[in-house]
Amino acid sequence: MTIVVTGAAGFIGSNLVKGLNQRGITDIIAVDNLSNGDKFHNLVDCEISHYLDKHEFLHLLLDGEYEGELAAILHQGACSDTMNHDGKYMMDNNYQYTLALFDYCQHEEIQFLYASSAATYGKGTVFKEERQYEGPLNVYGYSKFLFDQVLRQRMKEGLSAQAAGFRYFNVYGPREQHKGRMASVAFHHFNQYREHGKVKLFGGWDGWDNGMQSRDFVSVEDVVKVNLHFLDHPEKSGIFNLGSGRSQPFNDVAEATVNACRRHEGKPALTLAEMIAQGIVEYIDFPDALKGKYQSFTQADIARLREAGYGEAMLSVAEGVDRYVDWLISRQG
Repeated sequence: MTIVVTGAAGFIGSNLVKGLNQRGITDIIAVDNLSNGDKFHNLVDCEISHYLDKHEFLHLLLDGEYEGELAAILHQGACSDTMNHDGKYMMDNNYQYTLALFDYCQHEEIQFLYASSAATYGKGTVFKEERQYEGPLNVYGYSKFLFDQVLRQRMKEGLSAQAAGFRYFNVYGPREQHKGRMASVAFHHFNQYREHGKVKLFGGWDGWDNGMQSRDFVSVEDVVKVNLHFLDHPEKSGIFNLGSGRSQPFNDVAEATVNACRRHEGKPALTLAEMIAQGIVEYIDFPDALKGKYQSFTQADIARLREAGYGEAMLSVAEGVDRYVDWLISRQG
């Protein structure tokens, strides 16, 4: 039976393809939009059986081309640029496309795992998968929120096959280099340090000290493990936060990135205070454009994920970034 991964050339999608390969699964249809041709690099070391453009795939799927052949659709394809304000494109791409795949999977009794987002919470301070805590701030977040609402309603009516959505928090790790400004803080810190010998962080604002704004940073390694856990447990459906369950300041990311780079340079680790004193960590004024629109704190409540049987410990920033830097240096030399 074939597994479909949409967004397969993207960040999380390509890591899922690699994770499936590591299980010996290569009968994979990779679906994506390769208008950004550079994304092909993410699939060079992966094994797939076929590639299709996202529009062609949906057309063939709904025409019955794959009837009886698919075991699961891992739907990661979406416009993930939170600064894209083209509402029509966002709703067609993120909501309508997801709904079409979901309806097909329900009709054909196929497992459906999909990417939701922590953007559904907006400026909330409680990150729990319940309606009263949700209030997206942009059309990207709304497109994800709206489909989550559909799933909730369908679950009340009764599902015919697994449907599970994962609200990704701040994911970082290998295969995100094509994302540009939307890539993780760890990726940008790595490149800043390698190019300039220092990293820059936002200074204090809104009651937060320099670099102390905190997010739930989660390694893509853990994201893959959770997806595969649910693939193994088709009886588990619902909406699940997918973060580390801990909030860590941006200072921790900077410190971890710099020390991982220093290890490769044969230099000893430094404390954050030492990095600041030596000018390796530098703070810039908090941008006016972000004031009032910035999440200074996120932390996934992962109780529901644990209740669903996922028991593995999540990587800390220090552990995950250290491994990520090893991967980046192995690719860049």
